[in-house]
Amino acid sequence: MIQTTFNIPDFALEQGGHLDLLQLAYTTYGTINADQSNVIWVFHALTADSNVLDWWPGLFGENCLYDPADYYIICANILCSPYGSSRPQDLTFPMVTIRDTVKAQMALAEELGIRHIHTLIGGSCGGSQCIEFAYTYTHRIDHLITIASAPKESPWLIAVHEAQRMALRADPDFGQLESKHSLGLMAARAIGMVTYRTPLSLMDQQAETEEKYDDFRAASYMRYQGEKFAQRFDALSYYYLTKCLDTHDLGRGRGGYQAALAQINIPALVIAISTDLLVPAFTQSDMADHLPQSTYAEIDSLYGHDGFLLEVDAISDAIRSFYDAE
Repeated sequence: MIQTTFNIPDFALEQGGHLDLLQLAYTTYGTINADQSNVIWVFHALTADSNVLDWWPGLFGENCLYDPADYYIICANILCSPYGSSRPQDLTFPMVTIRDTVKAQMALAEELGIRHIHTLIGGSCGGSQCIEFAYTYTHRIDHLITIASAPKESPWLIAVHEAQRMALRADPDFGQLESKHSLGLMAARAIGMVTYRTPLSLMDQQAETEEKYDDFRAASYMRYQGEKFAQRFDALSYYYLTKCLDTHDLGRGRGGYQAALAQINIPALVIAISTDLLVPAFTQSDMADHLPQSTYAEIDSLYGHDGFLLEVDAISDAIRSFYDAE
């Protein structure tokens, strides 16, 4: 594993303005081969980092589908994240779009001399970046894989994000960098957790074993998730990242997302989680219908949107079948 930072001076942003010096943290695993046919470019979810072997175990790692012994794996940290890339220090930081963070990754690909990618893969917010990268990249891509992702942010998702930002702004400490134990950040994460899982998963895992009036397991679970998240993340970053994700629209300025998808003429696997409340399966089936060379797979799961991280065996099987069908 090699972790490093790529710097881009005077980086122009899609909505206007610029960053005097953009920093993009990224991690690589394995060794690239001569024809670059073993490159796997991974896009991480909203609050993850570039260490894909840490947060996607079972899919990436020794003896997994994507083993660094066989592949050269690259994962860059999204802009605004607190894990090494350029991030807000206060509320004067400019708004960054999904296209901005993909533009930075395009520059990284050029810096690394990458002209051939075996597979682009991303889940959730990572899938949003993945689709944008596939549309924009002018060199060779052999496979495109999205999981729990859509070509455009939906009104439902934007509403969820705004509810989270309302919780952040209600905290009197909001706007201060590294505000640990942020009550607003805890509440925002709890709002997100309700959409990442399903009613059935919470009934299965947080059911009470005795009658009570307070201190319910489900309530304790929400507090625990909020507190754990506030220990590792930053409220300013979360605010800017949800704003960034709201901008995701592959079709903006390109005749709509259906027309834009039609231009991505790459063998593509669209994997949906059947119980996903955040990005419903029908939106992903629709995306597959508009990709010229697509395969659609739907995975049954108790876990809803978080299934893209948890159902690694089923996801690995779907990817292997996709590769084998060529």
